[in-house]
Amino acid sequence: MTHTKLSRRRFLGATTAAIAAPVIIPSSVLGADAPSNRIGVGVIGTGSRGSNHANTAIRMTGVQLVATCDAYRSKAEHMRQAAEKHYAAAKAQATYKGCTAYQDYRELLARDDIDAVFIASPENWHGVHMAAAAKAGKDIYGEKSLTHTIPEGRALIETVRRYGTVFQAGTQQRSDSKFRLACELARNGYLGEVKDVHVGVPGGRAKPGVWPTVPVPADIDYDLWLGPAQWKPYRDGLCSYQWYFVADYCVGWIASWGVHHMDIAMWGMPELHEGQVQVEGTAKFFDGTADVSYDWDTIITTKSGLRLHFVDNSKGHGQGCRFIGDKGWVHVNRGRIVASDPELLRIKMKPTDTHLQVSRGHHDDFIDRIRDRRDPVAPVEACHRATAMTVVADIATRLGRKVTWDWETQSFVNDEIANRMLPRTLRAPWRV
Repeated sequence: MTHTKLSRRRFLGATTAAIAAPVIIPSSVLGADAPSNRIGVGVIGTGSRGSNHANTAIRMTGVQLVATCDAYRSKAEHMRQAAEKHYAAAKAQATYKGCTAYQDYRELLARDDIDAVFIASPENWHGVHMAAAAKAGKDIYGEKSLTHTIPEGRALIETVRRYGTVFQAGTQQRSDSKFRLACELARNGYLGEVKDVHVGVPGGRAKPGVWPTVPVPADIDYDLWLGPAQWKPYRDGLCSYQWYFVADYCVGWIASWGVHHMDIAMWGMPELHEGQVQVEGTAKFFDGTADVSYDWDTIITTKSGLRLHFVDNSKGHGQGCRFIGDKGWVHVNRGRIVASDPELLRIKMKPTDTHLQVSRGHHDDFIDRIRDRRDPVAPVEACHRATAMTVVADIATRLGRKVTWDWETQSFVNDEIANRMLPRTLRAPWRV
């Protein structure tokens, strides 16, 4: 899909250039890194993932990091200092206006000189942050899980498309040629008829029990960190890593990590996100402040009988995604790709085969698409589907029984109890 949105800043610059009298322009102001062509970016959420995005952005040609934001002030400030140190070392002072650290994301989004944002906040914030960024006219690189709930994901898709936002999901495996090859082998019949897909992801481990209630660190705006989540007392380590294991802030690693390989399973076998699917499985749950699942073992079955086995990677074929056909199999993860027959990995796709979108790198693909206004390799809808399937699997394990999920209606079939588990109430005044 081609978008038509152009930022106000770049539109005015292009208009001025078109009507100005001809001049001789020095080579230093031409090209992707020319001041008028640079893409100003901000980062919302400067923990480990956000810092990774920020450190990548400051090294990209044609991009400048001009703002950081985190309710944890010292994290935003640390990344701000790192950015300014980098640009000083690169002797970019003449064209760099500096980087500003914020605690409130609304101040960052209000800036006209920011074209795009990387959003890596806790997952209960994703829908609110991303929808606000789209409405503010910013393009978005959004971390997974896409949203905390399926209804929030549907609302976010509508907002992204309404505002013509370029949206790259943080499912970066789509920019890895190994994963693309595995999916193309599955899609194009080189494995024969695929009837089984195995997905194994890390289950994560949390400190058990009830974490102690302690005073909020001075540099955390705790109310702003909680955002749409219901208010609860601050607990030791919550705002750094422990939130990954509390259902108020995310679904758990079944989704936080599961989205990655679930996305690949669906990229290779689109039937998994079509029509109605049956979902069943079991899981164990932490008891205490940590209350999400681990050691899950789920089965997702399509109408035709295609079966996806989705597990904590202590089971099955281990970490990664494996497509199993009646003529062979291929298994891929971030470390390697292997197949039942090594010759499968040397197959050259035919022009008539289904060719999946090629990306030269996930961050690069995002910046390229900002410039040409086309969909990146990991569009918002794909991340929503992968997120939704992990959420449905989680609900099935919590209910302890089989459920039927309808992709068209995005609801459970004849199951009021399961459907009541889909939304979460957002604390005022936050909304997607």
